[in-house]
Amino acid sequence: MASVLNVSAYLFTAVADPGTLRPTLKERAIAAGIRGTIILAEEGINLFLAGDADAVRGFVAELRRDPRFAALTTKESWSEAQPFGKLLVKVKREIIRMDHPTIRPADRRAPAVDPLTLRIWLDRGHDDAGREVVLLDTRNAFEVDYGTFEGAVDWRLERFTQFPDAAAARRAELEGKTVVSFCTGGIRCEKAAIHLGELGIDAFQLDGGILGYFEKVGGDHWSGECFVFDEREALDPTLTPRPQR
Repeated sequence: MASVLNVSAYLFTAVADPGTLRPTLKERAIAAGIRGTIILAEEGINLFLAGDADAVRGFVAELRRDPRFAALTTKESWSEAQPFGKLLVKVKREIIRMDHPTIRPADRRAPAVDPLTLRIWLDRGHDDAGREVVLLDTRNAFEVDYGTFEGAVDWRLERFTQFPDAAAARRAELEGKTVVSFCTGGIRCEKAAIHLGELGIDAFQLDGGILGYFEKVGGDHWSGECFVFDEREALDPTLTPRPQR
């Protein structure tokens, strides 16, 4: 029986003291018996955690009591075993590295499309204005190889820092279309959509990412699995981990 709760979450929000906050969060997580990774930066927080359901939800609830993290929303899935070997709490320059300092989602969020609306667009073959919808996978190539949306554009990125140059080189291919950028949980595709908007592209991010789509829609228009960065390796559209080999 799957009894370990896995949560992923991120929030772009101003954090002036990530180094000071780090030991506090680490102490709380250890006390709760939680494992996983928490990344802190001046631009926000990104986390992947697993453990007893009450402990994990309690940790998140305590985190939300900090006004900076009050808007944090989590995506939940379950596993039979703890998918993380240890707890890591890191302070970095960015919670997801893009090396593009003008992209500041805490100041202005990317336009977003919710999973149910995206499914309607894909069912129709166009958005509400009748424009062609282009799905743009912002993940690394090895992640895409596990699974992606049918017909999605894949630029074979080796790392996310390559995205700005790839977008500049392919800008003409996206002009005049409605572009929906997507990624595992939403963090990369949010920065990607903001950058595309700066290039003059009509771009949205998929709200909640692939995992949010699985949770609300399932596997419609999806082929394969979704790679995740823990020992589960990949989840199918029912959010079930792939069988251990």
